[in-house]
Amino acid sequence: MIPAEMLRQSRVESIALSLREDIGSGDITAQLIPADKISTGRVITRETAVIAGRQWVDEVFRQVDPSLELTWHVKDGNRAEPDSVLFSFKGPARGLLTAERAALNWLQTLSGTATVCAAYAEQVAHTGVKLLDTRKTFPGLRLAQKYAVSCGGCYNHRIGLWDAFLIKENHIAACGSIAQAVSEARRIAPGRPVEVETENLDELDQALEAGADIIMLDEFSLEDMARAVTTTAGRAKLEASGGINANTLVPIAETGVDYISIGALTKDVRAVDLSMRLD
Repeated sequence: MIPAEMLRQSRVESIALSLREDIGSGDITAQLIPADKISTGRVITRETAVIAGRQWVDEVFRQVDPSLELTWHVKDGNRAEPDSVLFSFKGPARGLLTAERAALNWLQTLSGTATVCAAYAEQVAHTGVKLLDTRKTFPGLRLAQKYAVSCGGCYNHRIGLWDAFLIKENHIAACGSIAQAVSEARRIAPGRPVEVETENLDELDQALEAGADIIMLDEFSLEDMARAVTTTAGRAKLEASGGINANTLVPIAETGVDYISIGALTKDVRAVDLSMRLD
């Protein structure tokens, strides 16, 4: 779960940056429009999408012109059909047109993330597995994308390098063993989750013996995943990882692992096709 204040600060700062890069020294095209011109309009989706990013859109309009009024017709996490009105607006035309591109960029990207996640989650709804995102996010959009992941019915792995341990092959080599790495993690940050990446059943046994909270099964065969579930017997949570896609997802989920981490939830996202129309 992303702390609310951390998410808010990230949103304000990221949107300010996105507006600076778009507006620069000023929107010269908007100056063609009389300053007192008031307009109304709406934003629609041209395709089916799971919506995410309302607060990002609100913040864009707030930073451009606080007098702009938005009325939302969907909630984050809702599925919207083609030609659905997502929100309507009213206010100075200059501000509306200046805010348009930045607002749609945020909404189309975060809704694209949520839509991908919803499609994956639907495939494994008959199992008890939780689908996790990774750190393979767009640079600068980590928290926003992780928020969108939750809107699509999936879950967040660690936020970054600071909130949980993920002990991988090179960490183990540098520490000397899985047991030493786990022991050192407990000393450095007691109470933080400790996850160990394993590549075979022998390493799984070592991670269990060391007392890891979560054990990643990196590119295990389906047979070995099923054996790992039996061997672990609830002593740790198991996470399948490594090259997982829509074609391999369901068989992996049906082995009984607790989690499946999928980089594609955030890195292979296509923006949703949206359109802003003035009345």
